[in-house]
Amino acid sequence: MSISRRGLLQSSAFVAAVPMLKAAGLDAVAPAQAQTQAAPEWKHALSLFGDIKYPADFKRFDYVNPDAPKGGIARQISIGTFDNFNFVVAGVKGSIAPAVMSMYESLTTQSLDEASTKYGLLAEAAMHPDDHSWVTYRLRKEARWHDGKPVTPEDVLFSLEALKKHSPFYSAYYKHVIKAEKVGSHEIKFTFDAPGNRELPSIVGELVVLPKHWWEGTDSQGRKRDVGATTLEKPLGSGPYTIKDFVAGRSVTMERVKTYWGVNTPVRVGQQNFDEMRYEFFRDATVSLEAFKADQADWTVESSAKSWATAYDFPAVKEKRVVLEEFPINDSGRMQGFAFNIRRELFADKRVRRAFNYAFDFEEMNKQLFYGKYKRINSYFEGTELASSGVPVQKEFEILKEVYGEIPPEVIAKPYENPVGGEPEKVRDNLRNATRLLREAGYEVRDGKLVKKDGAPVAVEFLLDNPSFERIVLFYKPSLERLGITVTVRTVDDAQYQNRVRNFDYDIISDVWGQSLSPGNEQRDFWGTPAADAPGSRNTVGIKNPVIDKLIDKIIYAADRETLVAATKALDRVLLWHYYVVPQFTYGFMRYARWDRFSHAPLPKYGRSGLPSLWWFDKDKADKIGRRS
Repeated sequence: MSISRRGLLQSSAFVAAVPMLKAAGLDAVAPAQAQTQAAPEWKHALSLFGDIKYPADFKRFDYVNPDAPKGGIARQISIGTFDNFNFVVAGVKGSIAPAVMSMYESLTTQSLDEASTKYGLLAEAAMHPDDHSWVTYRLRKEARWHDGKPVTPEDVLFSLEALKKHSPFYSAYYKHVIKAEKVGSHEIKFTFDAPGNRELPSIVGELVVLPKHWWEGTDSQGRKRDVGATTLEKPLGSGPYTIKDFVAGRSVTMERVKTYWGVNTPVRVGQQNFDEMRYEFFRDATVSLEAFKADQADWTVESSAKSWATAYDFPAVKEKRVVLEEFPINDSGRMQGFAFNIRRELFADKRVRRAFNYAFDFEEMNKQLFYGKYKRINSYFEGTELASSGVPVQKEFEILKEVYGEIPPEVIAKPYENPVGGEPEKVRDNLRNATRLLREAGYEVRDGKLVKKDGAPVAVEFLLDNPSFERIVLFYKPSLERLGITVTVRTVDDAQYQNRVRNFDYDIISDVWGQSLSPGNEQRDFWGTPAADAPGSRNTVGIKNPVIDKLIDKIIYAADRETLVAATKALDRVLLWHYYVVPQFTYGFMRYARWDRFSHAPLPKYGRSGLPSLWWFDKDKADKIGRRS
């Protein structure tokens, strides 16, 4: 799947935008407003800083096939398990089944051939003043829930309240929305706490809307539903799919809604083409790969360089019945690393964190485990123009000068660089530097063990939820043990892992922060002080740094793209020079293996693989490669 703006966020998260007026047959400006010269106008799309590609009367996105056949079944693999269909509490309780997000819709949706432009989905238009102090969205009159009832402003208000109350991520994300109100039969106005935040009108459009009447009703046993609790009751949605059936923890089958209200909406034409999408859940990637080889799934995403190089040498690949393909990642950046819990005394000291980075021999790991395919991550915005490099200059330098006395001097004086290993002498030098830093931090080695001042040995636990990642930590482990650190690796099931992470009960985890091309409010949830103590937040490190809070505000209130980029690079440098993580590695493509039963139009720049929404079942191809098992 392609990462939406915050899907990043969380992984992830949801994308948004605004709508078409001519297609809806509506005037561009309300009569009362037309008399006032300064009154904002209704707009069919919102873009943070750039141009809008598609006009108000566009019929479809360029990258879709409007004549794509509807039909067929797509069988997909999910790693992990699930016990919840309520995405409102996904970051706090239970394990969400990702399939259910195809049931829901947001006010707007992102085009995949533009960096940050959003067009209307549930909404048909939006307007806001030049100072971005409020935004009003107008719902489509034809938008319907699967039970036939219309989507209303009351649903939007209910959804915002539920998400802010029960989701730490959305509580931070929509922190600046201080008032939401119905101002017309199909209109909702959102008022912000201050002017100047350019992205707020746009990100409000990312709001995923829930049916108020359903959540305030009762289930089949007469029990009142609770939007703040997990559930395995099939929820009501407004999207192109609904749940057909499921086996808790093992599988979910989604079926296309034949009466879906939005099938002819320009942002939906040519998409969501499968009659059914089946998700099979596996606890182990090795087992899931064997299921794929046996034709029990139609495609699989491969995250292991080793498996990609060695595990796909089977007859169906040689016979070209299975296609191996890599799709470029242009829609986002990322930081992936070993994240320290700096709430723990050991990792509160920056010198200790830096020592762990010196012990990480990426170059040798890349050669032995990854076939030399990966590159080391050197930025929290790796893969984008937002990544810092060299020394700060011009606007970025000016921003950092404002906080010069509060940041490490290296931030301005030197470019950040990770230690380089791969050769015996370099590795020895790195370990000597690590030992020096640990000694400066007050630790010493006695009888081969690193100990605190009171003689207590230093021990750390790497907490994992994926057995396939054990080999990476086990490669890292001997270097840390050479420093005298006692290292354990604990792999737990998905539910236990999520509970421990939500409650910050870990020493070190491997974490990923996806970054959009236009960062904003989500940075507060990633690195902001209030998020550090909020269970379920994405501030897994526990950062409480006033400078970082200031730089996040610089990003959020950037008046133009140039300032946004400069402020993001400044934030990147400060994060890097505090050594909050040991940066790991990245690869600029997504690897897919698929049985050759599907087709697609030319894929958009920011769409990654486009699976499954832009593809369709190709009967001629399917007949050629044979029946499914």
